[in-house]
Amino acid sequence: MNPISSRRALLFGGACFCCLPAHGRAAAAAGPFATEEVAPGIYIRRGVDQEATRPNRDAIANIGFIVGRNAVLVTDSGGSLADGERLRATIRATTDRPIRYVVISHVHPDHSFGAAAFREDAPVFVGHDRLAAALATRGEFYRRRLAALLGAGRAGSVVMPTMEIKGSAEIDLGGRIISLHAHGTAHTDCDLSLFDHQSGLLLPADLLFVRRMPSLDGSLPGWLHELDVLQAIGAARAVPGHGPVAVDWAPAVAPLRRYLTVLRNETEKAVAAGVGIEQAVRTVGRSEAGDWVLFDDYNGWNVTEAYQELEWQ
Repeated sequence: MNPISSRRALLFGGACFCCLPAHGRAAAAAGPFATEEVAPGIYIRRGVDQEATRPNRDAIANIGFIVGRNAVLVTDSGGSLADGERLRATIRATTDRPIRYVVISHVHPDHSFGAAAFREDAPVFVGHDRLAAALATRGEFYRRRLAALLGAGRAGSVVMPTMEIKGSAEIDLGGRIISLHAHGTAHTDCDLSLFDHQSGLLLPADLLFVRRMPSLDGSLPGWLHELDVLQAIGAARAVPGHGPVAVDWAPAVAPLRRYLTVLRNETEKAVAAGVGIEQAVRTVGRSEAGDWVLFDDYNGWNVTEAYQELEWQ
């Protein structure tokens, strides 16, 4: 099997465990973890800039919760049952308001496999209207990989959405309105973003990577388009799916837009010049290498995905 094929096999179901494997720091015993209150009533845990490992319990994504007057909304649940249980313990240590909504921003396991920790709360599980199909296709694969990595009791299970968003919708937490937007194919084919009207904070999940290398599992032109859609919201601050817990939108999105544009332009040139995919993997996007953590883990995958999409356009 050639390197591209073997890499594709490893990453089937979406580059991400946002990813698998690497070296991680030891995780603490189950219980609350530290969060930062990035806006009044919005608490975010920063994920580590690593691949998923047994020590880090796939706690690599930024996850958290929003507290309204009447209810709590979980904005991504973590990368494993163990990660989700710690998030739930953190919520219970912060507020006694009921956990009524658990948002699953997209299919990747670092954002979705903590959802099982909230089943006892009987919340509404919220996702894109294409999320269920993506989980049906990939969920069991992800579960097996997590179980092998973390142990069966820590991995969690696939949780399907019970509220599917097509277009836009709103959730009222009691004096706090959260807008939800189901995006076109971009990072994945089932990306969901949130906007908190009270604070003006945008939560785009993995439509925004900061410092950690983005992974393309949907459409390159689509991702660039959806960045424009997010830009039009006019939010000054955002919570990226990976990176600092909160950032100023304009300077944070600029490096991502630049990388995706370089990836598109250089891949188009390679296709037009008849450069083969394996050579493109070795050359496209290399000017960006110094600007991203885990660049070498993901750029080749991204070039492969971009090449296969753009060669038919």
